[in-house]
Amino acid sequence: MSTIDEKEVEKFSKIADEWWDENGKFKPLHKFNPIRLAFFRAQICQYFQRDEKLIEPLSNLKILDIGCGGGLIAEPLCIMGADVYAIDASEKNIEIAKIHAQKSSLNIDYKCNSAEELVLQNQQFDVVLALEIIEHVADVKKFVESCAKLLKPNGLLMIATLNRTAKSLLMAKFGVEYILRWLPIGTHDWRKFLKPSEIESIARINDLKIHKIQGFCYNILKDEWNLGEDLSINYCMVFKK
Repeated sequence: MSTIDEKEVEKFSKIADEWWDENGKFKPLHKFNPIRLAFFRAQICQYFQRDEKLIEPLSNLKILDIGCGGGLIAEPLCIMGADVYAIDASEKNIEIAKIHAQKSSLNIDYKCNSAEELVLQNQQFDVVLALEIIEHVADVKKFVESCAKLLKPNGLLMIATLNRTAKSLLMAKFGVEYILRWLPIGTHDWRKFLKPSEIESIARINDLKIHKIQGFCYNILKDEWNLGEDLSINYCMVFKK
């Protein structure tokens, strides 16, 4: 059984042309990106004992970005020196990502692929990123299992997603899609949001140990994102193998 949900793929393929438009439908991600990248960089450098002050602190690390979209995370990781392999189930997303990477003279291995297909190819990585993708897959258990198999021993898996709480229903679903109109209506299905305990229980079965859990908090008055302890809406779980 594939983890790919074709309806979800079609949804994002329709707006793929807007991935790099900072004022388009992916404007929220562009605002979110700096704080996410700073967190990922710090976590990876600390875990692999890299000097975060270096221009390319992630050199010689093999990183997989699952559900890469247009490459908003893959490109900065490549600039940091990582050997980046990025996959997405949408051919349109991969097409957009490849074109932008070429324009930026970045060597990123983009493929229209699924996590379970990479498992069959016996691929493994130092770091696996599954960012804002797990709430869109067809089979969460199989997806986490595939992520675990794609991770080298002592590697890091980062899963960022949305919590299934009353607050996230109000803010991340109705607020973002219906009131602020930051995302197209129907982008998210709140029922598919996952609680940290649900992800951790599946991860534990796949021999993954929780390393860190981090909340991302948006201040609507200052229009900025910050790291925080509040996990009620956006959060990232870091697992080690």
